[in-house]
Amino acid sequence: MGDDSEWMKLPVDQKCEHKLWKARLSGYEEALKIFQKIKDEKSPEWSKFLGLIKKFVTDSNAVVQLKGLEAALVYVENAHVAGKTTGEVVSGVVSKVFNQPKAKAKELGIEICLMYIEIEKGEAVQEELLKGLDNKNPKIVVACIETLRKALSEFGSKIILLKPIIKVLPKLFESREKAVRDEAKLIAVEIYRWIRDALRPPLQNINPVQLKELEEEWVKLPTGAPKPARFLRSQQELEAKLEQQQSAGGDAEGGGDDGDEVPQIDAYELLEAVEILSKLPKDFYDKIEAKKWQERKEALEAVEVLVKNPKLEAGDYADLVKALKKVVGKDTNVMLVALAAKCLTGLAVGLRKKFGQYAGHVVPTILEKFKEKKPQVVQALQEAIDAIFLTTTLQNISEDVLAVMDNKNPTIKQQTSLFIARSFRHCTASTLPKSLLKPFCAALLKHINDSAPEVRDAAFEALGTALKVVGEKAVNPFLADVDKLKLDKIKECSEKVELVHGKKAGLAADKKDFKPVPGRAAASGAAGDKDTKDTSAPKPGPLKKAPAAKPGGPPKKGKPAAQGGTGGTGTKSKKAVETKEIVEPELSIEVCEEKASAVLPATCIQLLDSSNWKERLACMEEFQKAVELMDRTEMPCQALVRMLAKKPGWKETNFQVMQMKLHIVALIAQKGNFSKTSAQIVLDGLVDKVGDVKCGNNAKEAMTAIAEACVLPWTAEQVMSMAFSQKNPKNQSETLNWLSNAIKEFGFSGLNVKAFISNVKTALAATNPAVRTSAITLLGVMYLYVGPSLRMFFEDEKPALLSQIDAEFEKMQGQNPPAPTRGISKHSTGGTDEGEDGEEPDDGGSDAVDLLPRTEISDKITSELVSKISDKNWKIRKEGLDEVAAIINEAKFIQPNIGELPTALKGRLNDSNKILVQQTLAILQQLAVAIGPNIKQHVKNLGIPVITVLGDSKNNVRSAALATVNAWAEQTGMKEWLEGEDLSEELKKENPFLRQELLGWLAEKLPTLRSTPTDLILCVPHLYSCLEDRNGDVRKKAQDALPFFMMHLGYEKMAKATGKLKPTSKDQVLAMLEKAKANMPAKPTASAKATSKPVGGSAPAKFQPASAPAEDSVSGTVDSKPDPKKAKALGVSSKTKTAQGKKVPSKTSLKEDEDKSGPIFIVVPNGKEQRMKDEKGLKVLKWNFTTPRDEYIEQLKTQMSSCVAKWLQDEMFHSDFQHHNKALAVMVDHLESEKDGVIGCLDLILKWVTLRFFDTNTSVLMKTLEYLKLLFTLLSDEEYHLTENEASSFIPYLILKVGEPKDVIRKDVRAILNRMCLVYPASKMFPFIMEGTKSKNSKQRAECLEELGCLVESYGMNVCQPTPGKALKEIAIHIGDRDNAVRNAALNTIVTVYNVHGDQVFKLIGTLSEKDMSMLEERIKRSAKRPSAAPVKQVEEKPQRTQSTSSSTNMLRKGPAEDMPSRLNQARSMSGHPEAAQMVRREFQLDLDEIENDNGTVRCEMPELVQHKLDDIFEPVLIPEPKIRAVSPHFDDMHSNTASTINFIISQVASGDINTSIQALTQIDEVLRQEDKAEAMSGHIDQFLIATFMQLRLIYNTHMADEKLEKDEVIKLYSCVIGNLISLFQIESLAREASTGVLKDLMHGLITLMLDSRIEDLEEGQQVVRSVNLLVVKVLEKSDQTNILSALLVLLQDSLLATASSPKFSELVMKCLWRMVRLLPDTINSINLDRILLDIHIFMKVFPKEKLKQCKSEFPIRTLKTLLHTLCKLKGPKILDHLTMIDNKNESELEAHLCRMMKHSMDQTGSKSDKETEKGASRIDEKSSKAKVNDFLAEIFKKIGSKENTKEGLAELYEYKKKYSDADIEPFLKNSSQFFQSYVERGLRVIEMEREGKGRLPTSAGNTNGEEVGPSVYLERLKILRQRCGLDNTKDDRPPLTSLLSKPAVPTVASSTDMLHSKLSQLRESREQHQHSDLDSNQTHSSGTTTTSSSSTANIDDLKKRLERIKSSRK
Repeated sequence: MGDDSEWMKLPVDQKCEHKLWKARLSGYEEALKIFQKIKDEKSPEWSKFLGLIKKFVTDSNAVVQLKGLEAALVYVENAHVAGKTTGEVVSGVVSKVFNQPKAKAKELGIEICLMYIEIEKGEAVQEELLKGLDNKNPKIVVACIETLRKALSEFGSKIILLKPIIKVLPKLFESREKAVRDEAKLIAVEIYRWIRDALRPPLQNINPVQLKELEEEWVKLPTGAPKPARFLRSQQELEAKLEQQQSAGGDAEGGGDDGDEVPQIDAYELLEAVEILSKLPKDFYDKIEAKKWQERKEALEAVEVLVKNPKLEAGDYADLVKALKKVVGKDTNVMLVALAAKCLTGLAVGLRKKFGQYAGHVVPTILEKFKEKKPQVVQALQEAIDAIFLTTTLQNISEDVLAVMDNKNPTIKQQTSLFIARSFRHCTASTLPKSLLKPFCAALLKHINDSAPEVRDAAFEALGTALKVVGEKAVNPFLADVDKLKLDKIKECSEKVELVHGKKAGLAADKKDFKPVPGRAAASGAAGDKDTKDTSAPKPGPLKKAPAAKPGGPPKKGKPAAQGGTGGTGTKSKKAVETKEIVEPELSIEVCEEKASAVLPATCIQLLDSSNWKERLACMEEFQKAVELMDRTEMPCQALVRMLAKKPGWKETNFQVMQMKLHIVALIAQKGNFSKTSAQIVLDGLVDKVGDVKCGNNAKEAMTAIAEACVLPWTAEQVMSMAFSQKNPKNQSETLNWLSNAIKEFGFSGLNVKAFISNVKTALAATNPAVRTSAITLLGVMYLYVGPSLRMFFEDEKPALLSQIDAEFEKMQGQNPPAPTRGISKHSTGGTDEGEDGEEPDDGGSDAVDLLPRTEISDKITSELVSKISDKNWKIRKEGLDEVAAIINEAKFIQPNIGELPTALKGRLNDSNKILVQQTLAILQQLAVAIGPNIKQHVKNLGIPVITVLGDSKNNVRSAALATVNAWAEQTGMKEWLEGEDLSEELKKENPFLRQELLGWLAEKLPTLRSTPTDLILCVPHLYSCLEDRNGDVRKKAQDALPFFMMHLGYEKMAKATGKLKPTSKDQVLAMLEKAKANMPAKPTASAKATSKPVGGSAPAKFQPASAPAEDSVSGTVDSKPDPKKAKALGVSSKTKTAQGKKVPSKTSLKEDEDKSGPIFIVVPNGKEQRMKDEKGLKVLKWNFTTPRDEYIEQLKTQMSSCVAKWLQDEMFHSDFQHHNKALAVMVDHLESEKDGVIGCLDLILKWVTLRFFDTNTSVLMKTLEYLKLLFTLLSDEEYHLTENEASSFIPYLILKVGEPKDVIRKDVRAILNRMCLVYPASKMFPFIMEGTKSKNSKQRAECLEELGCLVESYGMNVCQPTPGKALKEIAIHIGDRDNAVRNAALNTIVTVYNVHGDQVFKLIGTLSEKDMSMLEERIKRSAKRPSAAPVKQVEEKPQRTQSTSSSTNMLRKGPAEDMPSRLNQARSMSGHPEAAQMVRREFQLDLDEIENDNGTVRCEMPELVQHKLDDIFEPVLIPEPKIRAVSPHFDDMHSNTASTINFIISQVASGDINTSIQALTQIDEVLRQEDKAEAMSGHIDQFLIATFMQLRLIYNTHMADEKLEKDEVIKLYSCVIGNLISLFQIESLAREASTGVLKDLMHGLITLMLDSRIEDLEEGQQVVRSVNLLVVKVLEKSDQTNILSALLVLLQDSLLATASSPKFSELVMKCLWRMVRLLPDTINSINLDRILLDIHIFMKVFPKEKLKQCKSEFPIRTLKTLLHTLCKLKGPKILDHLTMIDNKNESELEAHLCRMMKHSMDQTGSKSDKETEKGASRIDEKSSKAKVNDFLAEIFKKIGSKENTKEGLAELYEYKKKYSDADIEPFLKNSSQFFQSYVERGLRVIEMEREGKGRLPTSAGNTNGEEVGPSVYLERLKILRQRCGLDNTKDDRPPLTSLLSKPAVPTVASSTDMLHSKLSQLRESREQHQHSDLDSNQTHSSGTTTTSSSSTANIDDLKKRLERIKSSRK
């Protein structure tokens, strides 16, 4: 017992493995109990036993084994993981259970096997059982057979694969063991129950006795279709539904389901293919050519025996077929002909579709052999051609059959018609389309009128069959001309016909085949056809569908269609014309005179050749009257025109007479029976006059009239040859022009293209340009009709000419040829106008191509050439190929018969020399174009080998092969390629290149097809193996192609095809299928084809609306945002699918409508918080995956069920994308009304949206993004703040989409990211986007980097997480990326940081490789140099920044500050108020609170800002007249409250959106108009002017150039801008604030505007220019005189330097300067002369006198002299005191010039004032005292150098410098150390600070003394602030205000952009302070008086503390 107690303590799993049988027995029993208790199939308990189950079944102890089997059965039934054990357990059952003597064990074993099958592991079980059949133990064999039989009986033949079982059956019947044979018999009976007679062929060779026994058993079986009794797990739900239906009495669906099971297996499929080619007698090919017929017979008999095998292996049968064909066609012994025909029958039956490629070669031969009368021969031939027909399609052999129809031999005609009739029986309405039926009907209609009765009967039978197959509606148009008797006969035949498919099958086929073609008239929907075909109800079906066709179409066009035969306007109509032709013999001149005198007045004839022109004119007038009154029948046309041609005839010199003459010719041609004979008399004369200036038009009219009488093709040919036999270029060009016009009027039918082309080529080579132009125009017109193939004739023209031709063709592209308005084509066009038929446009296209004459080249393909192509020496092979290319090139268009060429070229496709392969591919491309659509017949023997080349290892060879395949497919359509097994055989090859290219090609082509041949299913198994290919590219291509296969084959078929896969593969593939099912595009409707070709009738337009969305979803080219209407249209297309058997439950839809009221989102209190807790506590899965697995989707469904309406949830989780679109539409509708609900479920909504990101359907994606845009706008209006949970489960997936290939999607995603920053801090967004830069998708990397740049630019460096250094280092890595776009994005981002942060960037990014560093430096340099027009470009480049409100205020600027924060527009959506436009911009907030309390819940409160009333903005704006208007009441608060509102409005002035700008300008104007409010603008003037001239620049560069923009808008904007400026410059105090740089740019903008010629062309342009004039005067008078004078000087200097600047510009600047000079006497005292003279000095330095003299105009030098002269005059000698600012006076001639002037004026006045004398003396004094000065300075520096007296020394130096501002201390500093120099400078600065007043911060741009303060001042101020906040490294507590003031700063005139830069920092600063003051609770604005500057000082400490806190928390 001791032992017992030992093992009893062990856990169950160890007991099961114990060596004691008792222990194991106990273990199995316990395990069984455990298994029965576990309820959850996914419980982890199951996994413990995974490895033990095999031991359960293979236990060595029989008793224990039984218990083990019981436990194993329960395990397999309930465990989720059981499938993994299938192989080992079943093999254990087979080897260790089936041999047990106990029946119970065997039963349990069988049960376990069946249970594995139930859990979808059928293949693995079957594999093990089949292996068991080879076991030596008969017991095991019997048990295996029994298991298979039971499995088949219970699960049916769909689950159990019969082929492998049938394969081993004969072997089992031969077993020695009776038990095995008996069991084999039972399974054979069971198999027969499922597949009936398909089982007979495989068993025909078993023992006859056994066969007889089987037959007896088979007879006893019930005839009904068997049904499976047991279902797979996945089918069990279906089973339950079936039972419910049956209990309800509706067995319909069940029946339908099983109905298709019975005929499922084809006996052919079950057979083994036999290889016969190698078994042919060795001397077969010699014997078949032998002279003795007996030898030939022997050879054929050998073949006959071989082809009796029912299934033959695929191979190259070309030679064999060729030999047999030769016997059929040429052998004189009819017995051998019959024998050869039988061999062909055997081959066709054995090979089936694989024989299709040879069908085209054999059919014509057999048909022609029907001339034999012997019944046995005829019968053999009939059998052969019928068998061959089944291997191909009617379409493929139609041309050969039609060609034989015209044979004179009645037997051939009869047999061909009978063959057509038999063929039709195999067709359905879809495989017999109108385009195919038309030529057959035309040919058969000839036969029904044949003299031989048997021919007539056969034709009646064929037409009757056609009528039966496609219905009357489709055939009637072709029978319009048939009399009633014959029509009745046809109908009678139709009733007798039995279709092959039988009624039911026919319908099923209809149903399937019509699904893709809802718009086709021939098919007019399956329903319509069924009605006409099957029931006697005459019309109701088709009438319902009538709108699809043109009502009443057929009768209207019946006749012409029948007469038009094959194509309508082709050759047939030409014949029709010729029948009416008037034939007339040529008459002698005497006869003509006689006839003419009978109808014309005598005087008229006498005066014809009078020498007086007036008499001739009078004669012509009489002639004309006579002709007008003549009757058609009496008019002798030839006589009359002969009279006209009588001397002087066409040499008439008087143009009036000539004009009359030509007019009369036209009249005669129109009114009489005008013949070609008459035409030839006059045409020469007409062509001679066609180029005449005065008579040309009359000549053309006459030619047109003749063309109408004698048909255009003939007339055109005559006219062209006459024109080009002349030398007169004018005549030639006008003839060509006439022809271009005539073709448009008459249409193109019947014209001989080739004849014209030689003339056109002559014209193109003409020296006269007019002739060439006319020829090109004519080609353009011909292109409309012929299409791109026309270009082939001109490929050898010179490139320049060819490019002109191409340009002309491009113009014509997409245009439809006009409908003919003249000529006989009027009557025959009906034939082409096949508007109703969806496929007809194809014909239209080929008609035009068929007009091109085709050359027969088969005679040029000689055997020598063929042998050359296959020579051993590659050079000779190349020569052969070159010759072929030359032959095709020369012929241009060729007939499809190309002799032995296909076989020769096929050999070259696998040439070892790749160059030759490429050359062959090029030839094949040529062939495709040259042969056109008829190349179809070569697809199998030449097209498929090209596909093999797609597997080549060389990329260029593959791309050439792909181009070739595309060129072919363009001509042939896809059907030929997809038919048969060829394509699937290619896909089977395990070549990764071949697979990926082929799948890529199919993925591109399949979506465009409306239907595909059923053979497409053959590719599916190979597609599945590609899904698991080891090559990643192959897998990807296979996944891409999957939805398109499913689109044609349906999910069911595809899923069924997974049956043959290994279990592991099957699961994976099924998962992919599910995914593909969701993304499956809708099939293109009928119009897909119609719209794809421009040629064709009006039908396409009808269907377009329905098809457009379907097209979108297939091709994914959705450009616009999918609107709800489109979604509805998509819904329609899904309804059309119901014909397939997807029943739409109508009842439920009613319920849905009732349920849909009420809210869609239910607010659950604390629901969101609870979900977050669950996720944190890991109770649910964290939303984090690479692709969403089922468990995530299920979890989301469960979470949603409590808070989303049930019906909406159903839509959201539907498998069809169209339902997702509906759900999104509903969510958009409810967005506003259910704000709380949306916010309550926001986490779930965002998660659901992330699932949509993984759909591949573009329309859903677009709609989703549209919804997100609206959603985030709403959230920001509601001031909602995203939680961490919501952000982390959404943002990463949104960022994935930023890498989408479609532009429009990327833009939307960027817009959403943009809006997200309003509800989630940018600093937290940063890491997510940073993560996105690590993606493999280069587009995503680039976009993420760009987005990072935008964040940094908008929110400053604080957004860079975790630290700027780390972030920038990561960004910098991408500078070395291999993708150009990524490199650029990385560089741009770092340049953006550089612009914000300066050189510090280089420290932050760390070390870069030399190459990367140089790229970066180059980019930074470039960004600094960008021209001012660049910003405009940005508006285009960054459209994603613009919000939906289009208020993109793109602040534009130059230089390093390139890309202004384009997020200004975000303010729009930042507040819930309707006039949100006034909000403070986000980028000026520092988010300090958020950063400190970083817990994701704080809301940043916005300061409440003024709201302006904007109602009056929308009235038309003229230049506003000054009038007082009440300002909005808030304005006082605003002024005291903050300057930020003004800043914001000003920022909007420069907006790219005209309305935004006008709005802002109007508001500013309101302020400026009222004196008491105007000072609010003080301090903002520069900023406002910068925005204004930017707007001017934007108008000039963008708006004026934008043709789409209404120019009234632009004028309106100009008026506002100018009006505003005038208002501003009337207020002197404000005008004086404008600084030099800004004034310079403003003047530049205004002068440019005055010179803009585009303005003058506009209606109100003059008014604008006048206003600008007025404004310029105001600016000159009212601005600070120093600043404006300085600005003008700099502007003049720039304009003279700029080569691009117009002289007019400089002239206007100088005019302004002259005006300033005139004002000088009044203003001289207010001017800072030192600065003006500095400017003049710089000017003269740049332009010395010599250089100025070289200027084209002398104005500049005169202007300068005048200015200086005036200054000298006004200031006198004192002017020399004002040169203080000039460092080195010798650099320019200014001083010398002034001295000269002074001297000159003194000489003139002759007297000097005392003062001047004093001044002069003092100058001398100064020189003498220089030594003293030096001593004095030396003393001071000594003091500074000593420790004790430093301060004293510095003070003395400061005093001294102040007193003698021009004193030069450089020499003293030069010799000292750098440290000493900076010490001195710093000391002086400190003293200056103390003396000048400590922290004085000027608030305006102007300084108190009116001096210009350069940008350096602002930068200094910025530095001060930065240092105070601890942001800079320098620890200087007293930062400098300006550089040494003692030496007045030389203000280089800053470009206003630099100022803008500093302005921005100022602005930002004021915003921050404003905001913080608002946030700070203890600082309330009760007093309302605190100004910005004071608040700034107050807040500095606070800021400093906060920043310290942040820094420490970050550490």
